Amino acid sequence: MFYGVDNTFLSRALEAGIFERYDSPLLQSVAAEYRLDPENRAIPVDYGDVCINYDKAFFAKNELVLPATLGDLVRPEYFGMLVVENPATSSPGLAFLLATIAHFGEPGYLDFWRMLRENGLVVVNDWNTAYYTNFSGSSGRGPQTMVVSYATSPAAEVIYSDVPLEQAPTASILGPDTCFRQVEFVGILAGTRQRAAAERFVDFMLSLPFQEDTPLQMFVMPVDPMAILPDSFYQFIEQPT
Repeated sequence: MFYGVDNTFLSRALEAGIFERYDSPLLQSVAAEYRLDPENRAIPVDYGDVCINYDKAFFAKNELVLPATLGDLVRPEYFGMLVVENPATSSPGLAFLLATIAHFGEPGYLDFWRMLRENGLVVVNDWNTAYYTNFSGSSGRGPQTMVVSYATSPAAEVIYSDVPLEQAPTASILGPDTCFRQVEFVGILAGTRQRAAAERFVDFMLSLPFQEDTPLQMFVMPVDPMAILPDSFYQFIEQPT
């Protein structure tokens, strides 16, 4: 079996025929919006919203109004403030690219990216570099005050802080079309000799105990709407509507 393919790569996996169908009895507990494969070869397990995170202290100290839309990011007051991941090498980077395509359309998104580059956009290869080296709101205290990350990142900042925090030092920009919902799937590999074991593991990943454990283990959201989130998630994150 294979876990981790997301909706940005789902069509490639299905076209390649790498998964076998499995109609898990626990699929009935999965919200319909995440069941993107009608043949149940790729089974949704969790989701996360890829959003722009910002350094709250910087914006407050400088009395700078937050960007409300993707289009605002090209305004001169945000010059050099945004770091993104290369969409060719990073899953959140690709998700952000798709968000811009969905918002601006073709070929409008290309014009948007050209304006971003002219406005000092910084592109790095991976999320770790973007968040922990370049982003000023993380432990790296880098030069960029906005980063493409996840809506759950503010909660992670609180939970993993060396000192107790009453509020997250970062937050997500949740304007219209500014985020991309990334859904992760599990699938049974075609031709497996361990079909029964694979089915049991898929069922385990869809079970309520596993679904309720995923937020603090992987900082993703469960696809089972009956799963109860940790208090820290209710307190420190917001989700796009």
